[in-house]
Amino acid sequence: MNRIIIGAVCFLLAFAGTTGVRAQQAKASGKKAAPKVYMFKEITPENLVKIYEALGREAGGKVAVKLSTGEPGGHNFLQPLLIADLVKKVNGTIVECNTAYGGGRSNTEAHRKAAEEHGFTAIAPVDIMDAEGEVKLPVKGGKHIEYDIVGANYLNYDFTVVLSHFKGHAMAGFGGALKNISIGIASANGKRWIHSGGKSTTSWGNPSQEEWLETMAEAAKAVADHCGDKILYINVANKLSVDCDCDASPEDPKMGDIGILASLDPVALDKACTDLVRASEDHGKIHLVERIDSRKGMHTLEYAEQLGMGSQTYELVKLD
Repeated sequence: MNRIIIGAVCFLLAFAGTTGVRAQQAKASGKKAAPKVYMFKEITPENLVKIYEALGREAGGKVAVKLSTGEPGGHNFLQPLLIADLVKKVNGTIVECNTAYGGGRSNTEAHRKAAEEHGFTAIAPVDIMDAEGEVKLPVKGGKHIEYDIVGANYLNYDFTVVLSHFKGHAMAGFGGALKNISIGIASANGKRWIHSGGKSTTSWGNPSQEEWLETMAEAAKAVADHCGDKILYINVANKLSVDCDCDASPEDPKMGDIGILASLDPVALDKACTDLVRASEDHGKIHLVERIDSRKGMHTLEYAEQLGMGSQTYELVKLD
């Protein structure tokens, strides 16, 4: 009997993998099932629509599609031809807020010009949400900020599709779903508020690395709480530069594309992307892994999980 039990356990480990076993263990113990993260290896407009449909949560009402329009000079941002079918399917408006570091998107006029030059206005309306002001969203359970500051127009939307380009980032280590809803939906003042650890809207301040990453997670929670179940998350892990789309001169990617991933849990989604980078057999991954770890990027996920935003344990569901 003992041999049968041992053999069954070994089979499950080999067949299901670590995440599958964790999901089964959670189910057997009566705990909440691990969130699903869906994946297509092939990055196509069709698969972007299919992975949205796999989530089973239909975007309705006035839909905001949050993505990065990309800093002028950069070239790794999600291309309009890739995302157009999805944006049209949800009848979405592409939404952004102005940047807080100067550059070509630091004011509304320049930002709209960049969005047009990068092809986004050709596929959907583009709303620079802090063009006419900002509003505060409460942060529940945080220790750095009591509120997040977002573009005023964000309150006009009923549903948010968070469409993120997963890649590295000079300050956060990596950028994915969590960063997209925190820094991305924050107004220019809100971005300084987050970067300063909740100390200033006029200066980036000088918080510790952990403090600013935690503040970023708290701002993300404010947005997620505001949306409730009217939000979903899709990451496209391609053009995996160590630099963000906010960089006008990003370093060229050193590793190959991974795929499209999606979840209703932003923590699980970003964790799955980082796991796949680490598990890749592409030697070029060392550059992105170093960027993530040297900036303590995984701390964002650890703290977001502590805040109750989601789980770092997940079930990966491959769709191709």
